[in-house]
This record gives sequence, C-alpha cells and structure tokens, in this order.
Amino acid sequence: MKLSQRILGIKPSATFAVDAKAKELLNQGKDVISFGAGEPDFISPPAAFEYAETAMKKGKTHYTPTPGIIELRQEICNYYQNRFDLKYTPDQVIVGCGAKPCIYEALAGIIDPGDEVIVLAPTWVSYIEQIQLLEGKVVVVETQNNDFIPALEDIEAAITDKTVAILLNSPSNPTGVMLPEDTIKGIGQIIIKNNLWLIWDEIYERLVYGQAKHVNAVQVVPELMSRTMIINGFSKAYAMTGWRIGYVIAPKELASKINALQSHLTSNPTSIAQWAAVGVLRHSNDDAIKMKDIFSQRRDLICGLLRDMPHITFPEPDGAFYVFVNVQQCIGKQYEGKVIEDDLSFCSILLEAELVAVVPGSAFLAPGYLRVSYASSTEVIEEGMKRLKRFLQKIV
Repeated sequence: MKLSQRILGIKPSATFAVDAKAKELLNQGKDVISFGAGEPDFISPPAAFEYAETAMKKGKTHYTPTPGIIELRQEICNYYQNRFDLKYTPDQVIVGCGAKPCIYEALAGIIDPGDEVIVLAPTWVSYIEQIQLLEGKVVVVETQNNDFIPALEDIEAAITDKTVAILLNSPSNPTGVMLPEDTIKGIGQIIIKNNLWLIWDEIYERLVYGQAKHVNAVQVVPELMSRTMIINGFSKAYAMTGWRIGYVIAPKELASKINALQSHLTSNPTSIAQWAAVGVLRHSNDDAIKMKDIFSQRRDLICGLLRDMPHITFPEPDGAFYVFVNVQQCIGKQYEGKVIEDDLSFCSILLEAELVAVVPGSAFLAPGYLRVSYASSTEVIEEGMKRLKRFLQKIV
C-alpha cells in the first residue's frame, strides 16, 4: 500500500522513544531509571481538579468555541498583563490541545513550501519535523561553541530572501540555557529590519532558578508585538501534561486564520481541561512557585553530582528541568570492551549496563551530548547519578 513521502519522512520523537524503551524494560521487571521524558512528576494543583469536577457536574462536556472558552482566554490575557505588562485581547488567543499543536498551527500560518525558518541548535526535536511537514526548510544556527547563546552575526548570515521566521525557545529545551536580554533585543532588531516573524516559545518561563530572570521578547522589544506569536501552556509549570492545554497568542488577523485552521484539525480543546486551566490561573500561583522551588533544589543536586564525574562537562541550567551533558571525551573510548562510537551508542550501552535512560544529543542536532531530565524525585536522581558515575568511571 502507498504511504506518503511526508509521513515516511517523519522521525519518531527521540524523547518518547527513550521513555517507551525504559517503560518496556520496567514492564520486564528491570530496575530502570529514566531521565528521558520532559514531564514533571508532581500531581496537578488542586484547583485543576476542583474546576474540572465542577465543570463535569454542571454538564460542561460539549463543544466549546474553537479557540477556547472566553473565561480561559481572558485569564490568559490577565496573566500576560500581570506577569509581563503586555496587553492582549481574547480574540488574539487560540487555546489548543497542548503547546505542540499550537506550534504547528503557528508555523502553518506563515510557511509556504520552500520558506525558511531559522532555529538554534541544539533545538527541540519537534520543531524540525513540524517545519518539514509543512514543506518548509530548516536553517540551523549553531550555538555549541558560544555557551549555547547565538551570535547575532550568525543569525544575520543565515537570513535569505526565503526566510520567514526565527523560532526561539527560552529557557531552552534541551540545554536549560536562557537567552540574555541583550541577545533578545539584538535578535528583535534583526527581525524588524528583515520583516520576519518571531515564534517565541516560552513554555518553561516559570521554571527559572537562582538569579536568572526570564524576560518576554515583546516585553523588551515592544515593536515585536505585531510580528510575534507567543507559545505557552500548562504542562510544565503546572504539572498538567495529560490535560493537553496550550495556547498561541498572535496578532488578530493571524489569530483568526489559526482559529480557522484549528477548526478543521482538532475543533476545540477538551472542555473539562479548559476549565481546569481556568482554575490554576485563578488559584494556583503558589502551587507553581512551590514546584519551581523543588525543581531548583533538584537542579542544584544533580549539578553537584555531575561535577564529581569524569569525562563530562555541562553548562549549569538557568531554567527548564534539563542538564545538557557533553560526553565528547567518551567518544572513541571503551566501556568493558564495547566501543562508544557516538552519543547514541553511549546511551544504548548505558541503558544496557546500568539501566539508566537518557536522550542522545543527536536528537537535538547536537551530537556528542546527552539530555538528562531532573523532573524526578531526589531519590531517583541520586540513584541514577550513582549509576552514571559508576559507568563513566569504567570508560577507558
């Protein structure tokens, strides 16, 4: 039977693949520790359950408006007003079935076949696949040699007459690095000068640690408002991955087109989940802060343990819940007679030897690295890092 070239060209999500393999081994009774999935291990805040239960009891189980219930869209506008001093209206907000489809819809709103979108490497796995699904071209700007911060001249050099957008993610998945305010301002001026769109993915904006401070791109370059699509959601900061609620904020004309697109793809997001999101925006700020504080403690713990290991280096993350570990010193060496050929074989041998699952950097366009999630309990982190250290000590 015929399959489309589009579907044949899709690469499975490496993060889900790692998580699936770990769960398969767990089902076999193996004592696997997985640092693969980008999912908080907390339970969603109480307000999510309270509002969802109330919505069900009131029979709010029918279709909603395609862009989401007005109550949720207004609360999102209130959130951006209070948090970033940015004024949006509900007709600029499209609530979707998670941030991932919202990114796809945002890209679909601006990409024609052959159009180019600039991304920064390392980059989240789904950006690449989504751009290519729309027959766009991914243009990669490398950041590994500059502490994962893009050089403005490299971004300018990547722009062609086919460029339509720059896609930025801060704090970053997979590195946990945040873009400095001066860099954001510089990129903003480049976008304005070249008449481009900015897709600003700030899904981890509440998970920022120490002295670091997250700033929104439109907040620091107000002229970007008419050419920026903001992506955010509830999965990471509020531990609501399974509820599947994200959103895109866009200029009105583009928002109406994204709304039309969504009407043919998913219709509205789940009505009950939307009411749960209303609840957390109204009542769960303290819950989000508590979870962030625990993530901060976990970051300090895992970084302290990693510093005591041979053969590796890493940038200390300012946000999100990942450490991006450089294992290039291990490439070409051996573990108990097995040659570590690249980051993929490193992960495979580690999983086989110590039952520890991590994601290879190649999945993020950064060969020679590992993404290690610390969205796990203290006990899991300590045991997993003990195994990783034991593994690294045997590499010769």
